[in-house]
Amino acid sequence: MYKLTVKPHICEGTKKSAALNFTNFVANRITFKSKRTFSKLIVRIAIIGIMLGLGVMILSLAILRGFKQEIREKIRGFSGDLQIVKFDLNNSYENSVFPADPAFVKQALATPLITRVMPFATKPGIIKANSEIEEVVLKGVDKNYDWSFLKKNMVAGSVLDFTDTVASKKQLLISQTTANRLKLKVGDKILMYFVQEPLRWRPFIIRGIYSSGIDIVDKTYVIGDISLINRLNDWKPNEIGGYEIKVAGFEVIDQAAAAVDNILPGKLKSYTIMDSYPTIFAWLGLLDGNTNLVLGLMIIVAVINMISALLIMILERTAMIGILKAMGASNWTIRKVFLHSAFYLIGFGMLLGNLFGIGFGVIQQTTHFLKLDQESYYMNFVPIQFNWGDLALLNLGTLAICLLVMIGPSMLVTKITPVKAIRFK
Repeated sequence: MYKLTVKPHICEGTKKSAALNFTNFVANRITFKSKRTFSKLIVRIAIIGIMLGLGVMILSLAILRGFKQEIREKIRGFSGDLQIVKFDLNNSYENSVFPADPAFVKQALATPLITRVMPFATKPGIIKANSEIEEVVLKGVDKNYDWSFLKKNMVAGSVLDFTDTVASKKQLLISQTTANRLKLKVGDKILMYFVQEPLRWRPFIIRGIYSSGIDIVDKTYVIGDISLINRLNDWKPNEIGGYEIKVAGFEVIDQAAAAVDNILPGKLKSYTIMDSYPTIFAWLGLLDGNTNLVLGLMIIVAVINMISALLIMILERTAMIGILKAMGASNWTIRKVFLHSAFYLIGFGMLLGNLFGIGFGVIQQTTHFLKLDQESYYMNFVPIQFNWGDLALLNLGTLAICLLVMIGPSMLVTKITPVKAIRFK
C-alpha cells in the first residue's frame, strides 16, 4: 500500500504579499495606534511640521504668481503689451508725429498673436486747480481704445464718451492720486496748460477718476481725446504719436514683438512693456529668488523634522527591533517597517498641508482679508493664483525628498543586535 504525501508549496508572490502585509501592519501599529505618550507626541510634531512646511510652500508660490499676475495685468491694461513710435532719438513724454498707417494695422491684426491695435499720443501739461498745480502727461486716445482695464479700476465717474466729438475734447480722466493732491472730484472744472510756443491752455471737466495701483502711472498720466493733441500740435487729422498693441497673453509678448518687427515700416520702432517699465519687471524677477529661498528653507525644516521623528521612533522601539531580529526578521524588513511608518506620516502631513494651503488661499481669494499698502505693493490686498502644475510638483517633490532622506536614518536598524536590544528593554 502506497502512502501519498503532498509537500506544501508557497509561491514567491505569496511570500512577498505576506511580508508586505507584515510591514504595513507593524508600521500602522507603531505610527497611529501606539499607546506610548511620547510616540504620539513625536508623530503629531512630525505631521504638523510637514503640514506647515507644505502649506507655506503652496501659499508662497500662489502669492508670488498672484502678485506678478496682478502687476503685469495692471501695466498691460494701461500701456498695452507693445508700443510703436517713430524711429528717432526722442525720449521725451511728447511723441514724435507720424501718419497713421492702415496697411500696417491690417497686417498686424492678421497676426494671430495680436488682438488689438490702438492709436495714441502723449503731451506734457500742467493742471491748475484750487490754487494748486500738478505736472502731468495727457494721454490722448480715440473711440477705438480698449476701456476694459480702466472701467474695472474706476473710483468715480465713467470713461470718456466719444459720441459727441466736441464734448469729448473737454473731458478728462484723472487718477485718484492727482485728484487727492488737487482736491478734485467728478464734475469739477480745471485748466490745463501746455508749454509750447505760444503757450496754450484748455478748460476740462473731470469725467472720471481711476486708480490703477501703479504709482508711476497714477502720478503721471491723465487721459483725454487724441484729437485735442492733434489740434494743440497742429497735426493733420490722420497723424498720431504711436500705436498701442495688445497681444493674446503675456507669455507671447516676445513672439508678438518679433512678428511686428517683421512687418514694421522702417520709420517706426517697437518696444515692449518690459522695456517701458524695466525697474518694475526687474523687481518682479527678484521675487523669484526670494520664493526659492523660502521653498528651500521649508523643505529643510520638513526633512529635519522627519529625520528627528524617525530616529526617535527607532530608538524608542529598540526592544521591538531586537525581538523581530531574534524571530528571524531581516534588517531590510525592519527598515521597511520604519520607512512605511515615515511614508504614513509624510502622506498624512501632506494631506493636511494641502488642505491648509489651498483652503487658506481660497479664503483669501474670496474675502481679500489680508491687506497691503497700495503705495508700496501696487495693490491693496494679497493676491492668490493657484497653478495645478505647481501643486503637483510641490507634492511630488516633498514626498520624494522626504522619503529619500529617510533611507539614511533607517540604517540605524542594522546597528542594533538582538541581545543588546532585549537587554535595553
